[in-house]
Amino acid sequence: MNFVLAILVIIAVGYFIVKKYQAQGVLLIGGAILLLGGILLNDSPVMAKSATGSLYLDIFSQLSKNFIKTSGSLGLAIMIVSAFAKYMDHIGASTALVKLSIKPLQKLNSPYIVLALSYVIGQILNVFIPSASGLGVLLMVTVYPIVVSLGVSSLAATAVIGTSACLDLGPASGNAVLASKTAEMDAALYFANYQIPVAIATVIVITILHYFVNKKMDSKLEVAESKADLESKEEDKQVPKFYAFLPIIPLLIILMFSPLTGSSIKIGVVEAMFMSITLSMIIEGVRRRAFKSTLAELKIIFTAMGSQFANVITLIVAGEFFALGLTKIGVISALIDSTKSAGLGAQPMILVMTAIIVVSSILMGSGNAPFFAFAALAPAVAASVDLNPIVMLMPMQLSAGIARSVSPITAVIVAVSGISGVSPFEVVKRTAIPMLGGLIAVVVTNMILFG
Repeated sequence: MNFVLAILVIIAVGYFIVKKYQAQGVLLIGGAILLLGGILLNDSPVMAKSATGSLYLDIFSQLSKNFIKTSGSLGLAIMIVSAFAKYMDHIGASTALVKLSIKPLQKLNSPYIVLALSYVIGQILNVFIPSASGLGVLLMVTVYPIVVSLGVSSLAATAVIGTSACLDLGPASGNAVLASKTAEMDAALYFANYQIPVAIATVIVITILHYFVNKKMDSKLEVAESKADLESKEEDKQVPKFYAFLPIIPLLIILMFSPLTGSSIKIGVVEAMFMSITLSMIIEGVRRRAFKSTLAELKIIFTAMGSQFANVITLIVAGEFFALGLTKIGVISALIDSTKSAGLGAQPMILVMTAIIVVSSILMGSGNAPFFAFAALAPAVAASVDLNPIVMLMPMQLSAGIARSVSPITAVIVAVSGISGVSPFEVVKRTAIPMLGGLIAVVVTNMILFG
């Protein structure tokens, strides 16, 4: 009965999210139903020690506890990362970084090599510009006209740009921060020791597939496509060239003051972001000689943080609440027990958890929602098969962004398709094979290096 109820709730949650119901509300209701089911069917208390004296009212107490916990270090880290990215975009530093990075590609005279390498540049930029949609729009204004002018189709250029942030790399990524926090690992160590080795192999595979897939599909186009006339909605801000390095500062600080260098000073993501924002505002104030207006731009940062709380932090809380419901009703323990009885070990469990993320990401059009929902389960599942949690969390985290890039309803695909005037469904036909190759590369490389 427990399993039937859980399956029905999971199907219902997936259905309503696909139908564009508010994800947080759907996950919270689903989690509450599962927790209530756990109480009624399993006599399983929501909390180890009742906070209200009532098993049923403890559901609300648990929700309150989740909000308090998540709004702390993890929530603050995600909010300040987004605020920094927003401020970098506001002062023109993000655009300066993109323009500087794309210059070497302009010297090549092979359209599809330039196209494929544009993905590499975009994926590197994603470390410093963590917003997939934001980076995609920037690349549509800067990279898209270059590759299209060389003879690449609008569909090919849009597809490559739409996948430029598919791996969610670096300490500035909300998913990466959540993965490292869940595994109780330093964000810099997670990035340097785990993400980078897997990402190198994955990026190579995706780059090669982008080259061949788009070249082949372009050769089948019967009618030459007209080149889209892209115009930036806002005039490019004239800023000094060194502004291109401002978005890189947080990563440099995090890596410099981390266990990687043996530094006695430890700087976390939040501190690095605050330091970088402070330095950037000082530089901007001096350049513009307008400290009053520069200081007023703190509102941009605080507004961005509030937006992240409303859209992302609440989603994490709802996801954890839903995941707790799955745990309390016994689905996870049943999954673990069935895997053990089938003689399956750590690697099959990684595949199962990754598959859940992949399917959910494609259906939801989001890499955040499914990972936030199921990341909390990974440590317990990993412990059941004697596996380091990060070895399970990393393919889950990276596969979320990869699968998102195959969904025609995801924000970045819709955004870049809208700018180039092509169908998102046609775009994902071109992203499907490169992303499948990338997913296989992530899983296989993770197994070889860390399994």
